[in-house]
Amino acid sequence: MMRDLWPWLALIFRRPGRLVVGGLLILATLLAGMGLLALSGWFITATALTGLLLAAGIQASLNLYVPGGGIRFFAVARTVARYAERVYNHDTVLRLLTDIRVALFQRLCLTARHRRNLLRGPQWLSRLTNDVDALDTLYLRLIAPTALAALVTAMLVLAAWLVYSQHLAIGLAMTLIPAFLVATVLVYLRTRHLVYRQTDARERVRTDVIEHIEGFAELTAAGRTGKHAALCLRQADQIARNDSRADTRTGWNLGLAQVMVNLSVVLALWMGLQLFQQGQISGPVAVLLPVALLGLLEVYSMLPDAFARLGGTLASAARLNRDCSVGQPLEPTARQQPIEDANALELQQITIRFGVHTPVISRFDLKVHTGEWVGIIGSSGAGKSSLADVMAGLEQPASGSVRSHQAPAYLTQQTVLFEDTLKANLQLGKPGVTDAELWRVLELVAMADRFTHEPAQLNTWLGSMGSQLSGGEARRIALARVLLSESPILILDEPFTGVDANTRDTVAAGMKRWLAGKTVIALGHAPEAFPAPDRTIRLN
Repeated sequence: MMRDLWPWLALIFRRPGRLVVGGLLILATLLAGMGLLALSGWFITATALTGLLLAAGIQASLNLYVPGGGIRFFAVARTVARYAERVYNHDTVLRLLTDIRVALFQRLCLTARHRRNLLRGPQWLSRLTNDVDALDTLYLRLIAPTALAALVTAMLVLAAWLVYSQHLAIGLAMTLIPAFLVATVLVYLRTRHLVYRQTDARERVRTDVIEHIEGFAELTAAGRTGKHAALCLRQADQIARNDSRADTRTGWNLGLAQVMVNLSVVLALWMGLQLFQQGQISGPVAVLLPVALLGLLEVYSMLPDAFARLGGTLASAARLNRDCSVGQPLEPTARQQPIEDANALELQQITIRFGVHTPVISRFDLKVHTGEWVGIIGSSGAGKSSLADVMAGLEQPASGSVRSHQAPAYLTQQTVLFEDTLKANLQLGKPGVTDAELWRVLELVAMADRFTHEPAQLNTWLGSMGSQLSGGEARRIALARVLLSESPILILDEPFTGVDANTRDTVAAGMKRWLAGKTVIALGHAPEAFPAPDRTIRLN
């Protein structure tokens, strides 16, 4: 299961500089806290011993300024390091989140559409929110604390070896290493299967709740509202019970790890007092290491919860790898093979099949000359949109080859507008486009008057999926976005859906002028569904 994390760890480790700096800031915070504890313990002990000696009539002195200054330094350093670490590492997490989301959407674009359609909307929502959230804090929650806990533990054992005795160092290693394993590996082993299943269970109940809300009218009409709500409640109750079991196991491991750290404190104090009695170290130095070891409690307390979530993180990574083709790039396509100079696009012996079903299209050949306009007509289910997806490179044919000089611009059958301004939606077709060009293309699709009278004009907010527009208006905005593309090949699937006949004729005439010299392949149910082509092909 751990190998499911490798693609995401590769993304995280693309920023080694930021990871190292962030780790050093966390280390500085931990060391400042431990230094504050250790020096304070030394100072209190030295002050008490000096007072006892003076009370006994023995001459003694203590420099108050150096240790006092050290205590103030560690106190300020801990505060500054903590603040810097929080600001810097949270910025790092946001950058890592950006990397993960960009990589995820890139791989989603390379995933065949029929595979994306295997999941419902609530399931994709879970992928893009909960599963991504489980990965974006992987460094800050798991990697950095674990590495630093191991480093600080090794530093304390080494300090015990050099300053105190080899026997004390060996004793600390025998207590701290098991404590580290209890707080990390043992927690993971005791919770991995339970938490792994919990992730899928949460997705199921989330999906059921969303479907309950969206289908409330249908459930009410069928008299199933109460039963479906009870199902959701039972699932939520089971999740809560399993969460309680996982938290209980995590808590026991946390308590055991802290007991073992405290045992190391007792061991260090006991053996330190023996060294003090033998005259090998002073009294304040004897308490220096035990107090420093108390600082390990802060480090170790972060580990059990992180490793208890690791099973869920692995489940999220496995789902994203499976559903989004992470780490599985598409095979080099035939589009990279040589093509005749006179042709813009060539399809040879194309067969389109989904799963084990009967092929939608079999052994289809097509050569489109540069600058040619081709219309493809077919009834519903004839395979027009599937063929368009193959020509655009969104789907791989079951057999055959697709060759072109350049990737085409593609107007899909489904109109997709983003919840943003008109200008932002159009700029997707041509980043850096000028306002004058935007108004010209809006004039072409007979939408300029619609937005001239809007107060915000090009900055008019279109709403979710273009909800502020009618179906025909949204279709023309999507068409305008494709027309702005600088690609020499355009694939238009039902470009005039929802557009009345007069507007369609006006837009078609303007497209002939706008796209002069470009290659256009339009698909529809009838010839009037697209601009007049040079030739028409009918799919049976």
